[in-house]
Amino acid sequence: MLNTYSMTDIGRKRKLNQDTVYTCEHPLGNLNNLFIVCDGMGGHKAGDYASAYTVKAIEREVEVCEDKSQIKILREAITVANTEIYEKASTEADFAGMGTTCVVATICDDVLYVANVGDSRLYLIDKEITQVTKDHSLVAELVRKGSLDETQAKSHPDKNIITRAIGAAPSVEIDFFEVELNPNDVILMCTDGLTNMVDDDEILRIIKTSIDVPDMAENLIKMANHNGGKDNIGVVIIESSEER
Repeated sequence: MLNTYSMTDIGRKRKLNQDTVYTCEHPLGNLNNLFIVCDGMGGHKAGDYASAYTVKAIEREVEVCEDKSQIKILREAITVANTEIYEKASTEADFAGMGTTCVVATICDDVLYVANVGDSRLYLIDKEITQVTKDHSLVAELVRKGSLDETQAKSHPDKNIITRAIGAAPSVEIDFFEVELNPNDVILMCTDGLTNMVDDDEILRIIKTSIDVPDMAENLIKMANHNGGKDNIGVVIIESSEER
């Protein structure tokens, strides 16, 4: 059994919410469930269009895909979304330069399948907090190469520059992950509006001290806003309970 909750918040500084979240706990096409977080980028309305359209395109493609492999289904859906966003950004001036991050997940037989483009994240939380996805950002790449440490990365002026996005190029490179789940694991999917405002240890504390799944999401967003709320905040929380 899955307990899920999703919400977005505009934050305290932005005039437009470009984050889109999506949860589907029931079967969709050949997937048992589907969860998506997108963080759009671009000029007025272009970013929110990119994130919302990407979610709709992935949902549509998952529903009609005849493949049985979770990874292949996710790959096909994200690839189609990328093509459609790129074509619109290339042909309509109002949408030039738009794109979106995308982290997508599905669960089948106690295995979590994850696809990721950009710097929105998926965490697995049990007694500890583990970032499953790898950020596709300039600063994250410098950290992986050893040119920066984590402390320097948090205050780096280029930390918001991403190196991959849906719609940024004719084709997209997607990272995939598979994780074994245990009962009562908590999965957190979120945009950088959360992770730039709340560090991993504080996220873990909030998850562990909240009453239930909706309380987790609300408390995380409250803390992000309390710490400055410099960006939109999008979260999806999934708890795998004993009865599943």
